[in-house]
Amino acid sequence: MNTLLTIGVAMACGLLVSRLARLVKLPNVTAFLVAGLLIGPCVAGIITKEQSEAMGIISEAALGFIAYAIGGEFKLSYLKKIGKAPITITMFQGLTTAFCVDVGLILLGVDVPMALLLGAIALATAPAATLMVVRQYKAHGPVTQMLLPVVAMDDALGLMVFSISASVAQALLGGEMTVQSMLVSPLIEIVGSLALGSALGLVLAFGARFFASRGNKLALSIALVLAGVGLCDLWGLSSLLVCMMIGAVMVNLSQQHEVLMEQCDRFTPPLFLLFFVLSGAELDLSVLPAVGLTGVCYLLLRSIGKWGGTMLGALAVHADGNVRKYLGLTLLPQAGVAIGMAQMVSIRFPTLASQISTIVLAGVLVFELTGPIITKLALTKAGEIQPAAK
Repeated sequence: MNTLLTIGVAMACGLLVSRLARLVKLPNVTAFLVAGLLIGPCVAGIITKEQSEAMGIISEAALGFIAYAIGGEFKLSYLKKIGKAPITITMFQGLTTAFCVDVGLILLGVDVPMALLLGAIALATAPAATLMVVRQYKAHGPVTQMLLPVVAMDDALGLMVFSISASVAQALLGGEMTVQSMLVSPLIEIVGSLALGSALGLVLAFGARFFASRGNKLALSIALVLAGVGLCDLWGLSSLLVCMMIGAVMVNLSQQHEVLMEQCDRFTPPLFLLFFVLSGAELDLSVLPAVGLTGVCYLLLRSIGKWGGTMLGALAVHADGNVRKYLGLTLLPQAGVAIGMAQMVSIRFPTLASQISTIVLAGVLVFELTGPIITKLALTKAGEIQPAAK
């Protein structure tokens, strides 16, 4: 199939499976992933691995718009209202997850470098899946309000922890551990990403004033988000952080932020649908039998770390009872960022690449298929999804 036909087939299958999934009340995200899995190389082979990889630009663009939408939730008035709670919870759940996976795997007998790398990768979440569930069911309440900033900051923390863990692992394997590789490089990436995102956000906030039609405002938003993603590829920055900052700066500085976000919300659903179908097509069931005890323990330890760390953080800031009980369960989905970290491991640690890639891919498969369902159940238990929306 040519590229356009592949895109059409992927979207049609995603829509069909999502309609069937409504009968059993599954989130659309899970339906799209299942659709991709069914038509992907692992099952029917309608979409080949080569075709899926060739459309990587769609996934990059979709992640950019997902991050932009999350950034649009960062209104200063709201951040002042909730204070330091999201930062505290993010730190607790992230570091607890890394600690649980590191210590648990080392006690299991896994080599320390491999345990450190898996612990860092375990931090990563999937903001795309989380945002889709929140939007589909129009979730609203304390858990949802805390969830979006925590998910947004989680990957920034993950980048820092991964850089430090990778440097320590390299030193243990005979390499050189330096302040440059452990702290300076990741800080430059994060600060540079925030600076670029802020600059593009300013251009969007003030540039929108010069366009009267909603269509032109939408075109400007699309242009700047895509430019942000493209510049990240050129300069080695984080597209998630850049696009989050574009949304955050725009929503706080532009008087037309509601129009800009509304137009973008109308444009992105087909893109997100295609992104998740293609993500599902990349899932590989064949990795499951190979994960062994280490893979199973990774799944359990990551889940315990996310849930337990979030509860500790919520207790520390005296958060709402529902936040303590349910927020951790909404942080289980894992996808693109984790795969990206695994690819970085393959480059820097070729001797560990096979084992780590297998475990991470199995984790993504499990967490991406079950995470949205668990997120929906948690938000429902918290009373933030109304019965009519189910």
